[in-house]
Amino acid sequence: MAQKEEATAATAAAEPAASQNGEDLENLDDPEKLKELIELPPFEIVTGERLPVNFFKFQFRNVEYSSGRNKTFLCYVVEAQGKGGQVQATRGYLEDEHAAAHAEEAFFNTILPACDPALRYTVTWYVSSSPCAACADRIARTLGQTKNLRLLILAGRLLLWEEPDVRAALRRLAEAGCRLRVMKPQDFEYVWQQFVEQEEGEPKAFEPWEDIQENFLYYEEKLADILK
Repeated sequence: MAQKEEATAATAAAEPAASQNGEDLENLDDPEKLKELIELPPFEIVTGERLPVNFFKFQFRNVEYSSGRNKTFLCYVVEAQGKGGQVQATRGYLEDEHAAAHAEEAFFNTILPACDPALRYTVTWYVSSSPCAACADRIARTLGQTKNLRLLILAGRLLLWEEPDVRAALRRLAEAGCRLRVMKPQDFEYVWQQFVEQEEGEPKAFEPWEDIQENFLYYEEKLADILK
């Protein structure tokens, strides 16, 4: 079960009729569950091993216009290799409310706050959307200061890709050594298999949405134009 950690104090704020995870609050029958969702503080980092199916289907969908998707979901794999060649791997996910502490920042604050200089780290992120300008610059600084860290970011969508400051920050991120890619249909399937809650018994196969390939090509072209 996901564990919730308050990133900063905030007053409770009412959610609109449709939550940011695609849930219809008006159709919830449990008054306590409804109260919990409505009173959820807006500045919060949530961590866990597997994310709910409806979160994945709504937040990771690579639509061109991401209306209502005001969170970042970050699924990570961290591989730490010692001098003897032995690799220790950890995985999980983070989500934010796209407000105070973003998931990218939370990763370096809580999951990998420090790198052991005796180890080599290979980190892969599968994110619902690419980093904002501030997060991209933070990641670039971290990579510049941590020579034993390699990072691959695969993004379902490009966040505000038309904004000059975002485009410039993504270029700086790439120049710092981060590999940036748009998620292919196979990457969405990998996240489904490795990071999404599965029912007991026979795992349910990933069902790609109708325009998944078309939208991948759309964002791939945009990212190539940004990084050229």
